Amino acid sequence: MKKIAILGSTGSIGTQTLEVVEQNKDIQVTALAAGGNVQLLEQQIRRFRPSLACMGDEEKAKDLRNRTADLNVRITAGMEGLLEVAREPQSEILVTAIVGMIGIRPTIAAIEAGKDIALANKETLVTGGHIIMPLAEERNVRILPVDSEHSAIFQCLNGENKREVHKILLTASGGPFRGWNREQLSKVQVEDALKHPNWAMGRKITIDSSTMVNKGLEVMEARWLFGVAMDQVQVVIQPQSVIHSMVEFEDGAVMAQLGVPDMKLPIQYALYYPERKYLPGERLDFTKLKSISFETPDREVFYGLELAYRAGRQGGSLPTVYNAANEYGVAKFLQKKIPYLAIVEMIESAMEHHKTVEQPGVEQILEAERETYEFLESRW
Repeated sequence: MKKIAILGSTGSIGTQTLEVVEQNKDIQVTALAAGGNVQLLEQQIRRFRPSLACMGDEEKAKDLRNRTADLNVRITAGMEGLLEVAREPQSEILVTAIVGMIGIRPTIAAIEAGKDIALANKETLVTGGHIIMPLAEERNVRILPVDSEHSAIFQCLNGENKREVHKILLTASGGPFRGWNREQLSKVQVEDALKHPNWAMGRKITIDSSTMVNKGLEVMEARWLFGVAMDQVQVVIQPQSVIHSMVEFEDGAVMAQLGVPDMKLPIQYALYYPERKYLPGERLDFTKLKSISFETPDREVFYGLELAYRAGRQGGSLPTVYNAANEYGVAKFLQKKIPYLAIVEMIESAMEHHKTVEQPGVEQILEAERETYEFLESRW
C-alpha cells in the first residue's frame, strides 16, 4: 500500500490526485491540507480518512474540527500545520499541489524527512531551485514532476544520459489569445482569460497560461529539474496540446511524449514511478488526428516570457521577484482591480526596482517576496 500526503487537496491538481487514488485501490491518503474550502476538505476527510488535516487559518480549522468531531482526525492550521502534513510519518510521497511560494518551506521539510516529492508547485523550484535540488540529492529524495510538460520531459529522459541533452523543447498551447496583438489584449476581461482552449486548470494558472507567464515559470523550473541552462530550453507553440514536450539530444535525435490533455496521466506517473499502470479515459487516436502544428511564440506581445528568460539567466532572488509580482498582479486582475496588460507591466517594474541577492536563503527569498508586494502596493 503506497501512502501519500497532499498539500492543496481541494485545488485542481489535488482533486485530480484524489480521483487517481479512487481509481486505484493501493494508495492510502495519510494527510491533507487545503487553504479555505472547509466543506470540500470535510468531504475528502470523510472519503479518504486521513489521520491529519490542515486548514489555511485557525478560524477555518476550528470550523473543520466541529464538522469532523465524529472522526479520528487531527486538525491543524497555518504554516505549522502545513509543515506537519509535509513531515507526516506514515507518508512516502508528498504531493505539492498548493499554489504559490507558500509551498517552499513544507517542501524542504518533506525532503529533510526523506519524503519523495510529486511536484506540482512550480514556485518552489523557480524561487528556490538552488536550495531544493542539492538538498534532494543529499537526502536521496526523488523530485517527480507533475506538470504535464515536465512529466513529458522526465519520461523522455527515462533511461537516457542527461549529459547528452542538447535542448529541451517545452511545448505551449499558446493559450486563448494566441496570435493576438497588444491592442487586442488591452481589452481582455477576466472571463475571457479564464477560457483556456485545451486544459481545465485552476483560475490562477489559467490566467498565467493566457499571459504565457506560466511558460516562463516552467522554463525556470525545467532549468533546475533537468540541470540545463536557461537557453537550452526552447518554448514551442503546439496548439493541439498533443505533444506535451520533447528532448533533443546531442546526435540530433528528438524524443517526444504525446497524449490527450489529461493531468491524471502525469499525476499517476509520479505516484507510481517507475511503474506504469492502466489509466481509464480517452486515448489519442492518430487516425482522427488531422495535424500537429508548431509556431514560434511572440515574445514581444507576450513579453512576460522574455522577462522570465531575463530573470532565470540572472538568477539569485530575481526569479522570486518575477513570481511574486505575477502572483500579486494576477490576484488584482482576478479581483478586476487592474487591466490585463498591467500584470506583466507589474513584473517588469518590480524586476527593474529589485537589487538581486545572489544565492538567497529561504528567509531572503521570502523577504524578496514581501518587498515585491510592498513595492507594488506603493505603485499601483
